[in-house]
Amino acid sequence: MAKQSPVIVWFRDDLRLADHPALTTAVKAGAPLVCLYVLDEESRGIRPHGGASRWWLAQSLRALAASLHEHGHALVLRRGKAADVVPHLADEVDAAAVHANRRYDQAGVASDNAVAASLEKKGRAWKTHAGNLLAEPGTLRTASGEPIKIYSAFWKHLRQAKMREPLRAPQALAAAGKTRVKSDPLDSWGLEPTKPDWAGGLRKTWTPGEATARAHLRAFAFDALADYAGARDRVDHDATSRLSPHLRFGEISAAQVWTVCPFAADHPKERRIAPHAVEKFLSELSWREFAYHTWAENPHLATQNLRDQFDDFPWRHDTKALHAWQKGQTGYPLVDAGMRQLWETGWLPNRVRMVAASLLTKHLLIDWRQGERWFWDTLVDADPANNPFNWQWVAGTGIDSAPYFRIFNPMLQSEKFDPAGDYIRAQCPELESLSDRLVHRPWEADADTNGQRSSDKASGKMSKPYPSPIVDYDAGRKRALAAYDKLKKSSH
Repeated sequence: MAKQSPVIVWFRDDLRLADHPALTTAVKAGAPLVCLYVLDEESRGIRPHGGASRWWLAQSLRALAASLHEHGHALVLRRGKAADVVPHLADEVDAAAVHANRRYDQAGVASDNAVAASLEKKGRAWKTHAGNLLAEPGTLRTASGEPIKIYSAFWKHLRQAKMREPLRAPQALAAAGKTRVKSDPLDSWGLEPTKPDWAGGLRKTWTPGEATARAHLRAFAFDALADYAGARDRVDHDATSRLSPHLRFGEISAAQVWTVCPFAADHPKERRIAPHAVEKFLSELSWREFAYHTWAENPHLATQNLRDQFDDFPWRHDTKALHAWQKGQTGYPLVDAGMRQLWETGWLPNRVRMVAASLLTKHLLIDWRQGERWFWDTLVDADPANNPFNWQWVAGTGIDSAPYFRIFNPMLQSEKFDPAGDYIRAQCPELESLSDRLVHRPWEADADTNGQRSSDKASGKMSKPYPSPIVDYDAGRKRALAAYDKLKKSSH
């Protein structure tokens, strides 16, 4: 029997075995498998990971390598420009084909096209599969065939679309090729911080990997999902799925999430889950999809305003204010609590993300790209589509945006979504002694008592000084509205 040429499965942002169409198709071919991951920080337009997501990537690759090892395979790690690395490995192992799940951003597509061209010159097949999104970009359009720019219309189209069924993980993988394939040691990539090692909070908070992602999804779908619609914005409750970093690295697929949640509602284990809770959660998953479809049409999403009239907006250059915002020293407790949580754990609730982004772009008039870059570096779920898309939404520069004049009030937001101040106190211990009312407005505390909580017997003084508001709320709001009005008039 003639020797069968191996097939390469190229893992990208899909670090899982279940619901991995590229892997499943390659396994069905029966050829020896070579499993590859490429750290490409060189291809034009490919955005290198930020610090927190580099840490997550390292853990996720270890988890994937362990899963493959259980099936008798190794994960081959290579670093460099994908258009060079992938064809070189294909030559090295004399691969018949390379399989990968599709990318849709223009930089990713250009890189894949270059890989395909190199492979085809040698008679090797390039096979791509739909595995990372619920719907292929370009398939959901307006009646005139244009990209959908209004989220409500996008959600309606997606909800009516036929979804594919998630694939089970292969029970057995084809035998590995006998040729020993060299792999970079993961530690040589320097993905994890050493001096200083700032990742202690990340290690304490997260366990990356497919197994954890599936466990989190199941636990959420059969329990917390019941409270999701009403409690998702409560920052003092743990009511969100926390699936975002697992989705970002493809440790679980959007199709798996989309399928499990309605199933849980129809087959509850302990708690009945109302249909509107499922719909609300799926609509949030759809928002992620909307971001990816927008990114496919707008390759410069992270650097250019989607509304070009904002190219002339008078953003302020205030390094001191930006630094105070980054470090959670703005004097607005909800924002400071969120920014401190972000630094410690690499994550913060979506409600706090919006309030913090609003304070930066509206009250401080600092360019949204400054905030986007900070989130990119500090979030474990820093997503190349979602992160800039959401920043543009808050800033008012996006296609389907909160109007620029919609400005979040950080005091009202914390009073509504952290009424007893539990979230704030957990991150801002200086405010521990303040009453439930004043913890949202510490500048109003009485000079003698600092507004101590009635249950406290201590003096009520703050354990450490807490900054005064970096900008007066009313004055900052008026300044933002004036800037918007001026821009609006000049664009007519």
